[in-house]
Amino acid sequence: MKRNWMVYTILGLAWLGMVMAMPAASVLGLWKTVDEKTHKVRSIVRIWEVSGKLKGKVEKGFPLPGEDPNELCTKCPEPFKNKPKIGLEFLWGFEPDGDRWVKGNVLDPDEGKIYRCELIPAADGKSLRIFGYIRVIFKIGRSQTWLRASEADLQPQNK
Repeated sequence: MKRNWMVYTILGLAWLGMVMAMPAASVLGLWKTVDEKTHKVRSIVRIWEVSGKLKGKVEKGFPLPGEDPNELCTKCPEPFKNKPKIGLEFLWGFEPDGDRWVKGNVLDPDEGKIYRCELIPAADGKSLRIFGYIRVIFKIGRSQTWLRASEADLQPQNK
């Protein structure tokens, strides 16, 4: 009986070690941004790491009828001003903090404003919460949820 207890304890500790050693879901790669009002995919964003910090840019846009597919960032501050929104590097400076990325910046190209930002991946890696905020005494902001995308999502769609 004492031996069974020891075997179960060793197996339990081994399982716990494997679970704790599992890496957090990655934020790297492609993500679909979803419009909060229409619930339609508006763009595909690529996030990558450079020297331990994250950056992100718009890889592809899905303009609504009547919108300019080659729209420029006219309200944005320098050095973003009058740059095309597609290809715009609008996420930068994120540092790892456990399973999230913090102390980053996000540019809202529609309003031309820059906010502090955090990236929080879901445990399954299928969604990413983006929290943009200003800090007064505490963080005031809003969040969006992006969905995992693939390289196939970048391909032209047949109509």
